Amino acid sequence: MPLELLEGTDPRLARGLDLAQARAQLCAYQPPDDDQARVRAEMLRFVDEHPDALVRSCAEGHLTGSALVVDAAGERVLVLFHRKAQRWLQPGGHADGDANLAAVARREAEEETGIQGLAVAVVPIDLDIHRVAFPHEEPHLHLDVRFVVVAPEEAEITGNHESEELRWVTLDELDELGVDPGTCRLARRGLAALADGA
Repeated sequence: MPLELLEGTDPRLARGLDLAQARAQLCAYQPPDDDQARVRAEMLRFVDEHPDALVRSCAEGHLTGSALVVDAAGERVLVLFHRKAQRWLQPGGHADGDANLAAVARREAEEETGIQGLAVAVVPIDLDIHRVAFPHEEPHLHLDVRFVVVAPEEAEITGNHESEELRWVTLDELDELGVDPGTCRLARRGLAALADGA
């Protein structure tokens, strides 16, 4: 079944203020295996127990939105070498109160890559919970809801201050860069979903 991709002007990407919208996006995700089903259950439990899960002031953890940015041909993904984390990651960031996590993922991808005209799939492709411990911050959880984002043809990358380098790579090149297993899993699932819908 083809992924439904939304352009930035689509009203369905409007900012949302109700945590129920983020919960609905989690419920729309169909886990492909037991591990992802467990992660989704943990995220839903966290959201139900933390009415402030959309904001950074939720000290235990908070929701984030990430983007698997795929080139127009559906062959390569864009990774960035994150300045603070000092490793290769997909674009993404904090919800900062926005319950529309697909819109968060698209916005973060645009800000971090500089690519204009990105289109985002409305249903998550992957979920990941990980602990972050950046300098000058208390360790906390990122409950990361991940979406496929497709770049237009001849996309121009400019990046921003959050990364040292951006690079289009194939799945094999992800392994060569030493990218973490969660990001590799995301890339495999996203590229396969696009290929299935082609």
